[in-house]
Amino acid sequence: MDERSSDHRPRTWHGVTVLILKGSQRGGSKQLATHLLKMHDNEHVEVHELRGFLSDDLHAALHEIYAVSRGTRAKQFLFSLSLNPPEDERVPVKTFEAAIEDAEKSLGLEGQPRAVVFHEKNGRRHAHVVWSRIDTEQMKAINMPHFKLKLREVSRDLYLINGWQMPRGLVNSRERDPRNFTRVEWEQAKRAKQDPKALKSLFQECWASSDSNKSFAQSLQARGYTLARGDRRGHVAVDFQGEVYAVSKWVGVKTKEVRAKLGEVDELPSTEQAKTMIASRMTDMLRNHISKAETAHQKQVATLAFQKGRIVERQRRERSDLDARHLKRWNKETCERANRLNKGFKGLWC
Repeated sequence: MDERSSDHRPRTWHGVTVLILKGSQRGGSKQLATHLLKMHDNEHVEVHELRGFLSDDLHAALHEIYAVSRGTRAKQFLFSLSLNPPEDERVPVKTFEAAIEDAEKSLGLEGQPRAVVFHEKNGRRHAHVVWSRIDTEQMKAINMPHFKLKLREVSRDLYLINGWQMPRGLVNSRERDPRNFTRVEWEQAKRAKQDPKALKSLFQECWASSDSNKSFAQSLQARGYTLARGDRRGHVAVDFQGEVYAVSKWVGVKTKEVRAKLGEVDELPSTEQAKTMIASRMTDMLRNHISKAETAHQKQVATLAFQKGRIVERQRRERSDLDARHLKRWNKETCERANRLNKGFKGLWC
């Protein structure tokens, strides 16, 4: 049983809070309750919620989880989560509650007994949540695969929803510049339709992780979009297929907010200029993909021709063998019929 308390300090990236959610599977219910109720490290400590317990005391509630776990083989019967918002943000209780609900759903701990404790120091609030991992119907610990990745996604969504500047450590690395696609990825991208929800998330992520025109343009460029000047002198983004997206619409902010953050559009290329630049950058990549596709096609045709020849040869042999078997059977049955006929003078009257 792990009797040590977890380190709940948020990690940083160049001085900016990166992880606002950090969780761990653990035991040590008594030590954890004592740690969460410590006053000397905090100006205020509040037990905000005790759900699914008989007791209204934190020590007793966590001890209930321990008592239930004794009927299982689980040593890490608790899941402890800390929620640390960015240092310069003052987050209301309802935001914490929404984040806790999202994390609970993502982790597969819905309906499990839980305790929520708020700490406050220098006017800044952060929260801790403890869930029971024990499924009382199955009497075993709930499996929690990849919980760190799941918490990272919830944390990323919180930055987007609340409009906080997203640290580079949370930027979604799955979005890539199509110019760096392999041929298979390129063909898949051509077949796929844009998911509006994913597209909006992409723009919001670029917006949240940027603090200037330059950084926003670079963030878009890394995902295959070029920041440009729209026909109505607004900020737009142009993708590798020449589609134009209004930044204010897809980020979800007003035009004046976009202009306040990104400045005027005078130095940006027009949409037509952006399309021309994108086309020139894509040409070499497309030629390379086309060449590879043609080579692969020629190899495939040669392989199919060889396989077809073998199939035809096998079919001819099988047909020849079948004809021989039919002839042999016909001869055998003819002889059997001949032997059954009456012979000599008696056969004339039959």
